[in-house]
Amino acid sequence: MEVKKIISSGKHSARKIRRACVLLKADKGWTDKKISEAADISRPQVERIRKQFVEESFETAINGRKSRREYKRKLDGKQEAQLITLACSESPEGTTRWTLKMLADKMVQLEYVENLSSETVRRTLKKTS
Repeated sequence: MEVKKIISSGKHSARKIRRACVLLKADKGWTDKKISEAADISRPQVERIRKQFVEESFETAINGRKSRREYKRKLDGKQEAQLITLACSESPEGTTRWTLKMLADKMVQLEYVENLSSETVRRTLKKTS
């Protein structure tokens, strides 16, 4: 049985093993309250895992749902190139280097984007090293 392999192999995350234990105990007829106490998780979480198993699939019950949220990119390729070019250019007079906030503000000032957070700047620059 797949659930027993997950529990006994020791090669899975604690979360996955805990979810497998919930399914195994539920199969043995344990109540949700007893399972939650044994697995040290909340009763609503036990209910959710069992419900996912019944309504969706074994994989969903063990691994959880994948996010359906779509993340829209703040910067396209051209804007990323403009940001990198700006970051590699000389910093404004009176400063020794660009800060993330200064880069974000300059991108808006140059009308490359409507608005831009310093966190987006950080992630973009980190991605390009």
